[in-house]
Amino acid sequence: MSLLEQTTARIAPLDADAQTAARARLEQLTMPHWALGRLMDLAVELAGMTASAKPRFDKRIVVVMAGDHGVVQENVSKFPQVVTMQMLANFFQGGAGINALARVAHADVAVADLGVAGQIESVPAAVKFFSKKTAPGTANMIQGPAMTREQAVQALEAGIEIALELEDYDLFGTGDMGIGNTTPSSALVAVLCGASPADVTGHGTGIDGPQHAHKVTVIRKALEVNRPNSDDGLDVLSKVGGFEIAGLAGLILGAASMRKPIVIDGFISTAAALVAHALAPASADYMIAGHASVEPGHRTALDHLNKRPLLDLGMRLGEGTGAALAFTLVEAASRLLSEVATFEEAAVAGSVGE
Repeated sequence: MSLLEQTTARIAPLDADAQTAARARLEQLTMPHWALGRLMDLAVELAGMTASAKPRFDKRIVVVMAGDHGVVQENVSKFPQVVTMQMLANFFQGGAGINALARVAHADVAVADLGVAGQIESVPAAVKFFSKKTAPGTANMIQGPAMTREQAVQALEAGIEIALELEDYDLFGTGDMGIGNTTPSSALVAVLCGASPADVTGHGTGIDGPQHAHKVTVIRKALEVNRPNSDDGLDVLSKVGGFEIAGLAGLILGAASMRKPIVIDGFISTAAALVAHALAPASADYMIAGHASVEPGHRTALDHLNKRPLLDLGMRLGEGTGAALAFTLVEAASRLLSEVATFEEAAVAGSVGE
């Protein structure tokens, strides 16, 4: 049995007993019934994910997967492909958006090369870095499959391996870096959600109207050329996906197999979540939607996964920035279970019956 098969087989349903215990405690806290709304809903979910009525999230990490895309040859991005490599150097130096927001969230950042079109020469010793390159970028998906089925499995299993190597962490977040990656993400969402490419394709790095129309045309052509099978997640991933997207899907599966909650960032991460869900539907139980991206396809993908985002700040950076910000809400929800007293514990009179 392959690592991918072993991992998906280990993903268990949420723990009903832990959820029941968490809900019972929350209903007795020193506040009006369910006064903290969705934070309390999240607390119950966290109990089910971790199989603990008082989960803790002292160690948290955002894993930024990087990869390049052959489809950038079709002029679908405002920035050149070399920016992927340049941004990795920025991550290493701690100067990117995710580095700043991870510091706010008291979270670590790991960076993984799943398929960057270039050679990374040196990485500072203090940086958590994983070299998992499948190939130096995917093939141009309008000319045929972005990758082989074997490469898709390799990248998925690389993501699983990273999750398992980071098993000491209590909470995971997904992040991405790859110029052009909103194009394969839009294609994935269109296929896996049964949506029109025009409805799920946004402006990515800030392309204008004509270039956006061209991007939609490119995605349609890729789907016509490859005819991905929506009932086969691996087929869809290999034909119109990306290496970093595959790695993120593997990370999600790996986290779920260890009963670790994983906060899904924006559009690219949620496309990866769709792939994980297609391969193992139960993995969705361990996903937390960090925020709502301004990319139009993000809402479609979240609806397909039956997820409501915790934040809606008009963000579209990626990198795991939305996941890092949502970490604080996950911690807040867990602290309701461990730090807020019940009426009995605080010797406070409960509500008066009618």
